[in-house]
Amino acid sequence: MQITLGGITLRNPVVLAAGTSGVIGEISDAIDLRELGAITTKSITAEPRDGNQPIRMADLPKGMINAIGLANGGIADFATNYAPKSKRIDTTIIGSIAGDSIESYVQVAKVMNDLEGIDLVEINVSCPNTSDGLEFGSCPTKLSELLREIKPTLQTTPMIVKLSAACGDIRPHADAAIKAGADALTLINTIPAMAIDVETKKPLITRGIGGLSGPAIHPIAVRVVHEVYRDVARNANIPIIGTGGILHWEDAAEFILAGATAIGIGTASFINPSISIKIAKKLSAWVKRQGCRSITDLIGQVH
Repeated sequence: MQITLGGITLRNPVVLAAGTSGVIGEISDAIDLRELGAITTKSITAEPRDGNQPIRMADLPKGMINAIGLANGGIADFATNYAPKSKRIDTTIIGSIAGDSIESYVQVAKVMNDLEGIDLVEINVSCPNTSDGLEFGSCPTKLSELLREIKPTLQTTPMIVKLSAACGDIRPHADAAIKAGADALTLINTIPAMAIDVETKKPLITRGIGGLSGPAIHPIAVRVVHEVYRDVARNANIPIIGTGGILHWEDAAEFILAGATAIGIGTASFINPSISIKIAKKLSAWVKRQGCRSITDLIGQVH
């Protein structure tokens, strides 16, 4: 079940998406992280952010909507109070970073690169619940400018770029990211959405518009992964982490067949923290039933 992301070997393809394991692996109180391929930290910014005003999250019939607003203590707080925990985490760690300017991204990337225990860095250019988060992710030219500044700062640390489907066809964005030095892509982030309480006539979350996640976005995510793999990533030999609406192992298997090398689990971890481990085991059994020696034999095999 081993796979490789940016030259880093993961014991299996199951990754906990940004923010779903705590700031950095606090979910280890509930599950054995050694059973997973990797965990992703909460998205960290240069300065502390309070995030959006409550109510920030609401359940929907086929998922959830959230507008956390990248609430975090900033990179200095992360480096001092959270990064040292990596020594007790026996799995690959992906550090997620976000920002509102090239300078702020580069500042966080430099610190992340120097932290012991951070194996890869994921550049979140696609968070749809901040006023500035889509600026870089929505424009291939701006995205390229950003990544070309970040890449040298990371030195030998592999760079993952997380994209959103909110801007329509993201193949040009994926191509720009790869040409700017991306070692892997994460597809997709949440999709901007709105839900309203028909009795109070108010949005379910205070900000009104938030990011939709869960099963509702899964078919969209599978389509995006397949298109990017087929038209951009395959020829460039760049792996994809497919994420969006995974609740069952079959959802994860769909991503693999569509072209993903790894799969990211997000919303489902809030419902059942151990679901990621169950999915990893079910995927292993699926690979054997398919008569394959490695899960990599099944990447992009939809036909």
